[in-house]
Amino acid sequence: MAKLTALGVKKAGPGVYSDGLGLILRVKETGARSWILRVQVNGNRRDIGLGSDADLTLTEAREKAAMLRKIARRGGDPIAERDKDKLAIPTFGEAVQIAYDELGKGWHIKTATQFKSSLEQHAIPVIGRRRVDQIEAAHVISVLSPIWTEKPQIARKVRHRIGQVLSFCKSRGWRTNPVPDPAEIRAGLAKQPSSKGFAYMDYKLVPALFVEELAKQESPARLALLFTILTGARSGETRKAHWGQIDAEARTWHREAEIMSKTGNAHTVTLNEAALAILSRAEALFGRDGLIFPSMRGKVLSDAAMGKMMKNAGRTETVHGFRKSFRNWAAERMPHIPFAVAEMAIAHTVGTNVEKVYLTSDLQEQRFALTDAWGEYVAPSLSSARRGGAK
Repeated sequence: MAKLTALGVKKAGPGVYSDGLGLILRVKETGARSWILRVQVNGNRRDIGLGSDADLTLTEAREKAAMLRKIARRGGDPIAERDKDKLAIPTFGEAVQIAYDELGKGWHIKTATQFKSSLEQHAIPVIGRRRVDQIEAAHVISVLSPIWTEKPQIARKVRHRIGQVLSFCKSRGWRTNPVPDPAEIRAGLAKQPSSKGFAYMDYKLVPALFVEELAKQESPARLALLFTILTGARSGETRKAHWGQIDAEARTWHREAEIMSKTGNAHTVTLNEAALAILSRAEALFGRDGLIFPSMRGKVLSDAAMGKMMKNAGRTETVHGFRKSFRNWAAERMPHIPFAVAEMAIAHTVGTNVEKVYLTSDLQEQRFALTDAWGEYVAPSLSSARRGGAK
C-alpha cells in the first residue's frame, strides 16, 4: 500500500487513510482531521490518538508513531507516555497565561494587559492549541500575515510578544529549539509600509495656533490641549492630572507611575509661567478639587476630546505630535541645552542601564530653563502676564 504524502494529507476528503505500520489519518465529514496509531499493547489492539493534523505534520506523526510503537514492543504503556508528553509541555495558549502570571509581576499593569490582550486577539486563535515546542517561524508568520501590512505597529508588537512567550518557555525547558528568528519571520512576509509616526505641527506654527485657541471659549478639552502643548505631556497624562500633583510654589507637576502611560515610572514636570496661567484658568472654572480638566460629567476626559479641538481648528496633526514639535524646537532653538535635558523634559528614558546608575540627577534646573523658554516662545502673553510685565 502506498504511503501518504503531505499533499495527499492536505487534500484528503472524509474517510480513513493508512500510512502503513498502523498510522492512520481519519477525516470526518466536518473536515476535522486526526492521526491515530493502531498498535498491539499486551496482546490487545489499541487505537491511540496522536493529535490533529494542525498539531502534527505527516513527518511528525510518523516520528511519534514510531516512538510509541517502540514503547509498546518493550511492554510499556504508549498511552501513558503520550499523555505524559501532553501534560509536560503546554500549548501556546496555556503558555501565554503562565508567562503573563509570572512576567507580569515586574510589568506596569498597562504593559501586562496589552501583552495578554494582543496575543488573545491575534495569536491564540491561530496557534493557541499548538504545543510550544512545535512552534516555528512558519507558524508565527501565519499569525502575523493578516495584520502585517494593515496594522504594522500592532503586528510588530505581537511578533515581539510571541517571542517573549517562546523564550520564557525555553527557559522552563518546554522547548529546545531556538526561538524563531525575527529576520526569518520578516523574510516570509510582505514589506511593511514606512512608518509615518504621529502627525505633528512645525514648531514655528505652534504659537499662532496657541493664540487662536486661547481666544476661544474655555472648556476642559481646550485648556487641557493648551496645557499639553506647554508641558510636552502625553494626552493621557494630562487627562488624568489632578490637583494633588501640582506644587504651584515649586512650579512642578509630579505624575505618579500609574498615569505614566509609556514608561510606567513616576516623573516630575517643570512648569513654565504659561502652564501655571492655564492652571489658574482651570481652577477658576472647575475648582481646585480632584481632576484639573474634568469632563462635563466630572470624569476623566475621553481620549478623543483634545483631538476634537484640533479638528475643529481645521488641523490634521495629532495632540501627541506636539511632543515632536517641542523636541524639534529644542534641537534647533536651544542647541546649548544638552540632549538628555530635552529628553527628560518629555519623560523619555535616557541612557543605558549603566549610565542610568551613575546619572542620578533629574537635571531639574536645566529643565526649568528649557521649559521656561518654550513657554515664552509659545505663549509670550501668558508668560509676561504671570511675571507682571512685558518680555
